[in-house]
Amino acid sequence: MNITKFTHACVQIETNGKNILVDAGLYSPEGEKVNWGSPDYVFVTHKHGDHFDEAFIHTIKKDTTRFFATSETASAYPNTTFEIVKEGDEIDLEGIKVEVTKAIHGYIPYLKGGEEVSEGVGFVFEADGKRAYCVGDSICFKSDTKCNVLFVPVCNHGLVMGPYEAAEFSKAIGANLAIPYHYDSPDFPANMESVHKEFDKIGLNWKLLESGESIEL
Repeated sequence: MNITKFTHACVQIETNGKNILVDAGLYSPEGEKVNWGSPDYVFVTHKHGDHFDEAFIHTIKKDTTRFFATSETASAYPNTTFEIVKEGDEIDLEGIKVEVTKAIHGYIPYLKGGEEVSEGVGFVFEADGKRAYCVGDSICFKSDTKCNVLFVPVCNHGLVMGPYEAAEFSKAIGANLAIPYHYDSPDFPANMESVHKEFDKIGLNWKLLESGESIEL
């Protein structure tokens, strides 16, 4: 399983000969998006545009590309045909198991007027005994999910976990490797000094990936 982190919350998983894109959104620069390739599967955790660049995805998709999202997200993008998922679902994609997990998107008045998220989810991708977990946009919550590598948001601003909560969450679920993401929003940037401090303090195995950097599981 090869995993690449792109700008913001975009993660690419390549396994079993398949290209999976998760939260491939508007913040990724055009020069980076060409590296997404042609996805076999596209997963979207929630309806915000920083997690799904609909127009660009339709220029690189295959005729056979399958899209997965909640009903709330599907309603926000009527030009895309989604297979609807919800928390607790399990999907089998030609030997790749996908678990749909809980996620709780934070609320601040900035989201008032239609941008509130009621149906956010996370995804765990499993192949050949390796598990990669993308939490999506979520505040901290109790979880029994286990994984080899965890992508966890850190920007805070009342929207998602901050550095302290993200570090505690990563430790609680026993991730072998925690990878912070969702820190380079132009509107809601993370305190990266605090990220380093909190993740180091708790004794986690963690790594800050540059955009386009990959790891192999």
